[in-house]
Amino acid sequence: MARTIYYVGSSMDGYIADRRNKLDWLMQFNDAAGVQDSIETFMERVGVIVMGSETYKFLLEQAPDAWAYGSTPTWVFTHHELPGISGADITFVRGDVDIFHPSICADAGEKDIWLIGGGQLAAQYASAGLLDELILTLVPVALGGGQPLLPVSRTTAPARLRATRALGDLVELHYDLTPASS
Repeated sequence: MARTIYYVGSSMDGYIADRRNKLDWLMQFNDAAGVQDSIETFMERVGVIVMGSETYKFLLEQAPDAWAYGSTPTWVFTHHELPGISGADITFVRGDVDIFHPSICADAGEKDIWLIGGGQLAAQYASAGLLDELILTLVPVALGGGQPLLPVSRTTAPARLRATRALGDLVELHYDLTPASS
């Protein structure tokens, strides 16, 4: 059964993007010990990618002529008309995450769902009880403001720490957010 995983990097003070919605502060750590291995190992588990429109637009800005995720089905939650990418399997949707979750799971098959970027979207998944895991790479930078990691509207149940791993000066924290039997 597909599990929904929010795999994300965050500053020490809980932001995933700075006040300008930029990731320069994060990208400087791409070559830190073990970061690329962690990403590659995680990607082997991924059958579907889910993101919000801001993350999609950011990816288009970074590489307008190339889609980094190949033929992996990608679902983009948006209220805007956005351009597609030739050769990419991208579905644009509007509405609550729980409406589309069964179809997203079907696309994932036996693999997992990667919720990439978008703290607002991750918070919607968490509020709907559809977020199973959080893999958080804590980056040793304080931003003082920006896009929050998980802007939920109410207190969540305690997460269970599954594993920790040092990646140079970064720390990867792996949490289960739903009971193991779910």
